Amino acid sequence: MRGITFSRFNPGDSTKPPFQKLLDLFTQLLTYTSGDVNEALQWLTQLDNEYGLTDEDYGIGDFLNDLQEKGYLRENEAGEISITSKTEQTIRKSALEEIFGKLKKSGTGNHNIRKSGMGDELNAESRPYQFGDNVDHLDITASIHNAQVNHGIDSFNIDQDDLVIKETDFKTQTSTALMIDISHSMILYGEDRITPAKKVAMALSELITTRYPKDTLDIIVFGNDAWQIEIKDLPYLQVGPYHTNTVAGLELAMDLLRRRRNPNKQIFMITDGKPTCLKQGKQYYKNSFGLDRKILNRTLNLAAQCKKLKIPITTFMVATDPWLQQFVQEFTETNNGKAFFSGTDNLGQFLFHDFENGKRKLF
Repeated sequence: MRGITFSRFNPGDSTKPPFQKLLDLFTQLLTYTSGDVNEALQWLTQLDNEYGLTDEDYGIGDFLNDLQEKGYLRENEAGEISITSKTEQTIRKSALEEIFGKLKKSGTGNHNIRKSGMGDELNAESRPYQFGDNVDHLDITASIHNAQVNHGIDSFNIDQDDLVIKETDFKTQTSTALMIDISHSMILYGEDRITPAKKVAMALSELITTRYPKDTLDIIVFGNDAWQIEIKDLPYLQVGPYHTNTVAGLELAMDLLRRRRNPNKQIFMITDGKPTCLKQGKQYYKNSFGLDRKILNRTLNLAAQCKKLKIPITTFMVATDPWLQQFVQEFTETNNGKAFFSGTDNLGQFLFHDFENGKRKLF
């Protein structure tokens, strides 16, 4: 009698070649180690010893040689090994696949109201043909069906009244400033919050540069001060011994967005706490105990200025402390923006849903 034989699942039984399997894991480790190759390789070796990732035919040494031969690693004259731009792009692609893959599988949806028209992306809706419509958007199947219903099968004929057009949505060109909190609290309390923030930033940058090349993305990190970083710097991003100067981050974001000619502008801010610092001349005014009215007033004033400039701010609070909600609510209402208490697991899901929904221009 024929039946089904079950066996224990072995994660090593993958159809991927050994190099690709190790590369996927290595890029993940590089994100956690902020681009430190030696530390990532040490972790990879420990994982290999524990889980048997390699075998006699292909070991970690072979993997290291392949990384260098394929252009993922470079070695300087002092013998120090670092990653290349090829690896940086691979990490960004890996982050995009990881987050976007979850989005495709997820049933969660932030439903938005949109209007259709002669746009640039097909949707599931259709309507009768109107003079001037782009014939490239004809729904051939529905049009032929109408012709058969209206004129019969024996004498096939199709006219303008039978034609059906697939609806399209408009996609806006957007300038986005992404603010990432790198204050010390992003790694406190036993929770790594900076790694998910980095992954989301890398995935968003890869999405924009590949799918929306006319968009712009400015990435800002803020602690005691705020400064702009390049996309290639994201894998190396680390938390510092900083307070949270949200004011400096918003001021820099506004300054960068002012230079963008695109009329559609927005700020995404990933943070885990309240503003605790601002700069007065060369001195820092700090209050790590939080909710200092002097700091909050400056922060809220900038939120109001962004509202006047029609720059919405979406805050992603990667912490769920109830006492933070009052500040976030006041900040969001002042700007007329949005806020999500996302945690670290679903940060990417919330940000990408909000980004994609915002791409659709309403008429």
